[in-house]
Amino acid sequence: MEILLSVGLGVGLAAACGFRVFLPVLVMGVAARAGALDLSDGFEWMAGTPALIALGVAAVCEVGAYYIPWLDNVLDVAAMPAAVTAGIVVAAANIETATPLVGWALAAVAGGSAAAVVQTGTTLLRGASTMMTAGIGNPVVSTGEAGSAAGLSLLAITMPVLALAAVLLLVAIVSARLLRRRVLKARQADS
Repeated sequence: MEILLSVGLGVGLAAACGFRVFLPVLVMGVAARAGALDLSDGFEWMAGTPALIALGVAAVCEVGAYYIPWLDNVLDVAAMPAAVTAGIVVAAANIETATPLVGWALAAVAGGSAAAVVQTGTTLLRGASTMMTAGIGNPVVSTGEAGSAAGLSLLAITMPVLALAAVLLLVAIVSARLLRRRVLKARQADS
């Protein structure tokens, strides 16, 4: 059961990195500093004062930058590798396994994938918002993404199994939408 809880925590935080890169890492660091969770060996520094200050500044800058209409789309391009990397790191910091190799492999596959799928979904949503509203609706999307990053991070820390279920639902929704887009493009190409 402890492994399931740690996987739920790690994957939930990783998926939250798909919404915002730094906010879930900051929430995790603050929770660890407050004693609400224990980080894996070698990751304790993430709850230290220098790391929390740096993560706080980075999170504020990232959230604020997404409210600048042209910059939000530019950030989406850079956010994918950053989100995947952050997702792997937060998953590795929380997933407890018998060996470090298994933990890192699980973090890379589950954490990195969860972050990538959620980031892909946010990129598609922002693109649709930009097309339909000429960017005017993007601040609403940005607010929803920041709230989702914070909410999913808190859910992962307080109820990791529920967070894992939420991530699986998000993955299913994004995957279905991507599949639908491919099918529609294939049909258009055949016409």
